[in-house]
Amino acid sequence: MPAGVLPVFQTPYNDDDSVDFATLEKELAWVIDHGSDGIVFAMVSEVLRLTDSERMAVAELACRAAQARGTVVISAGAESTRAAVQFAIHAEEHGASAVMAIPPVSTAALEDELVRYYESLVEATILPVIVQDAGGYVGRPMSIATQAHLAREFGDRVMFKPEAPPIGQRLSELRDATDGQARVFEGTGGIALVDNYRRGVVGTMPGADLCWALVALWRALEEGDMERADRLHASLAALVALQTNLDAFLVIEKHLLQRQGVFTNTRVRGPVAYHLDTDTLAEVNRRFDQLVELVG
Repeated sequence: MPAGVLPVFQTPYNDDDSVDFATLEKELAWVIDHGSDGIVFAMVSEVLRLTDSERMAVAELACRAAQARGTVVISAGAESTRAAVQFAIHAEEHGASAVMAIPPVSTAALEDELVRYYESLVEATILPVIVQDAGGYVGRPMSIATQAHLAREFGDRVMFKPEAPPIGQRLSELRDATDGQARVFEGTGGIALVDNYRRGVVGTMPGADLCWALVALWRALEEGDMERADRLHASLAALVALQTNLDAFLVIEKHLLQRQGVFTNTRVRGPVAYHLDTDTLAEVNRRFDQLVELVG
């Protein structure tokens, strides 16, 4: 069952905007080598900016490169139930450990339609389905009642990644609505991991760029070393706080991956909603240096 630190990898591109599969394979190995419990293909992988054929090719590489070494979660979210089911079946065929799905982003779907969407995903394969409430990025939040209904209907076959604000409060509401049975992951780069850990999350799905810091923080929390956890979290949160929207996450994460020798460039597929200015870049680098020193 997926748990622990499962970074969402970034998709590297060549100069012509094609997917750089050689660098991607290098990134996946780097993430696992730094102690992560697996990898995730999802929003900050720019999944919505890939063609269907690219999306499937990236999913296949992710499964091939990481399934023997950890959990592999593949995004199956799509604009139609039919497409989402096809992505889920493809992920299962290539060895994924679980699928994760955001609701459709172009339609403010009715709650009963969302229930049928996720029911279809659960019924399409034997894999666990992670319900990603990405209302903090796209679309609108899913109701706690809908998520609790899915938890009651499918038990451990469904897990959750609540990202609509206020995240901590909604996480607790979901926990309480399911009598503590819902298995929940936290996102947003780990900026609220200490708080969310106390609320009962089973894992975190940060970006790949700081996976080593999230592994150190998760281990401190698991060991009950709150003094170290608080120090790590304060430094990490100061850096992640500079990432104010989805494209800011992409640009800053790719800069840090390039700085660490994983990526050869920082290309993000356009059109984009964020550019990294000189002053923010200096602050990103300053906070990164502090985190490196603290983690050791």
